[in-house]
Amino acid sequence: MSEPLRTRSLLPRKLRRRLPVRVRQNWKLLTTCVAFVAVLTLVLGTERIHPYVTSASDTGADAVTVDIAGTTDLFDATTAHSIRLTFRDADYERMLDTYWKEGEKDYVEADLTIDGTTVPSVGIRLKGNSTLGGLTWKGESKPRQGGGGFPGGGAAPGGGRPAPGAGQQPGQGQQPGQGQGQQPGRGGFPGGGMARTSLKAEEPETLPWLISFDEFVDGRRYQGHSEVAVRVSGMGGGSTVLNEALSLSLLAGVGEAAQRYAYSSFTVNGRPTTARLLVEHPDEHFADQMDGTGVLYKSLASSSFTDQGDDQTDYQDDFKQITMQGSQDLQPVINLIKWVNSASDEEFDAHLTDRVDVESFARYVALQNLLLNFDDMSGPGKNYYLWYDLETKKFSVISWDHNLTFSGNAAQGPHDSGGLGMPGGMRPTEGEQAPEGAGPPGGAGFPDGAQPPGGADAGREDGAAERGRPGGMMSGHKLKERFLASDAFKGVYEDAYRALYQQVYADGRAAGSLDAITAVLKAVDGADATAVDTDADRLRTLVKQRTESLRGNEVITRG
Repeated sequence: MSEPLRTRSLLPRKLRRRLPVRVRQNWKLLTTCVAFVAVLTLVLGTERIHPYVTSASDTGADAVTVDIAGTTDLFDATTAHSIRLTFRDADYERMLDTYWKEGEKDYVEADLTIDGTTVPSVGIRLKGNSTLGGLTWKGESKPRQGGGGFPGGGAAPGGGRPAPGAGQQPGQGQQPGQGQGQQPGRGGFPGGGMARTSLKAEEPETLPWLISFDEFVDGRRYQGHSEVAVRVSGMGGGSTVLNEALSLSLLAGVGEAAQRYAYSSFTVNGRPTTARLLVEHPDEHFADQMDGTGVLYKSLASSSFTDQGDDQTDYQDDFKQITMQGSQDLQPVINLIKWVNSASDEEFDAHLTDRVDVESFARYVALQNLLLNFDDMSGPGKNYYLWYDLETKKFSVISWDHNLTFSGNAAQGPHDSGGLGMPGGMRPTEGEQAPEGAGPPGGAGFPDGAQPPGGADAGREDGAAERGRPGGMMSGHKLKERFLASDAFKGVYEDAYRALYQQVYADGRAAGSLDAITAVLKAVDGADATAVDTDADRLRTLVKQRTESLRGNEVITRG
C-alpha cells in the first residue's frame, strides 16, 4: 500500500469523499503550508508588522476604463447645470440605519442624469462630520458614538433627547414644500442665513452628498472626475453658499490651486428641486493641475499634527493618502511633523525652506486671512491638503472646505487671529446658532469660561475624545503658528498679503466675481431669487468693509 493511501486511510471514508479532488491530490503541499503558517504565528505572533513601500513607480492612480464626456463641462461656473438622482428607498433606509447605529457612511447605488447625460449605477453617500450633527431621521437625532452631548445630534444638554424639530428657527417646517433648516421665505437651499444647518433624512435633496462615479463601476470617470461633492449652506454665504463659491472663484483667479465649482438644480426621486453648489472633490484628477509630480494627502478633522512615533499606522487619524497609493507612503508627512515639532527656532528659521515651499505657504496663509476663513488648516475642521513635490522634496498647502469663509470681523488685520463671527462683525439674530465646532481660535477659552454646547468634547470626531485625540473644537496648527511667529518669514508673508490684497479687493475682483456668480445662480432651477439677493447684498457689504478696512493698514500702505 502506498504512502498516500495509508495517510488517507487515517481519515473517515465519508470525510475523505467530501474533500475536493484537488485537495486530496495536493495534500502534502497544503500540509506544508499550514505548518509554515503555524510556525510564523508562533514566532512572529507578538511582533508588529510595519508597512514599507518598495515600488519605485511614481504613479498610483486607478486605471481609467471609461471617461464619460457628457454634454457640458460639469464645472463651467458660467452655466446653470442640472442633476437628477434616482435610487431605491429600501437601499436608502439601509444606509441610514447603518449610519445611525454604526456611524459608517455606506454608499447607495443610484442612477444619475447630469446635464442630460445618464450615468447608471453611481454611488452616493453622506458627506461631512459636524455638518451632519443637525441631521434627524423620523424625528430623532443620531446618537453620538461614545455618548456625550452634541449640538443637533445625540444627547441634548442634560442628557435628554432633542425634541423633534429641535434646532429649527421659528416657523421652520411649516410652509408647504419648505425643508427643515430653511428660513421662512428663503427656500432654494438647505440651511438658512447664518444658522447652523438642520437637516432631515426624509429630505435627501437637502443633504450633503458625495457622488462617486466609480464606486460600483471600476475605473469609470465623468470628465476625468471620480467624485463630486454636493455642498450645504455655510456661514458667510447664508442659505445660498455664495461665500464658498466666491472664495473658490477668487482662489482660482489669483492662480492658487483650487477646486472647481458650479451651481446646479438638484432633484432626488422626484422630490422638490433645490439649487445646490457642486464642488470638485480633490482626487488624482485634481492633482493633475499641480506643477510637477507629487503626492496628495488629506488632513482629517481628527488630525493633531503631533509626533506620534515612527509607525505609519499611528497616523491613520491624521492624514489620508489620496494619490500614488502603493508607490508612495506617508513617511514624508511624518518627517515634516517630527521636524516642525522638534526644531529649535533657529533651525526652523534656517531650514523651513528645505521642507516647505515658503512663498506658496505665505500666499496660503495670507489668503485665509484675507477671506476671513475661520476653519482653515488651524481651524476646528483642520481643512487642508498637503502636496508633496517628489522633485523638490517640498510641501505646499492646498485650501479646502470654504463654507466658513467671509465669517468674521471685516476689520481683521494681517497679523490678527481670525475667529468665528458674522459678516461685518454682526451678531447672530434671534434663533440663530453658530455652526457646530466653532469657537475661538488657537485654543482660546469661551467667554467667561463657558464651554461649547454639549460640553468640552462637543464637535470632536466620533471616537476622538475616547482616544484622547483633539478633534472638532480644537484649533491651532504648529506649522502655521511657528511660521507667523517667525521674524525670518514676516517679510515674505507681508509681501504676499499686500500683493493678494491688490488682486482680491483693491482691483475689484471680489465684487465683480460676486456679481457674476449671483447672475448664474438666479438662473438655476430651484433657486430663490429673493434669498440670492439677500445673501449677495450681505456679502457685498462685507467685501466693501474689508476692502476699506485693509486699505489703510500699515502692511498695505508700506508697499
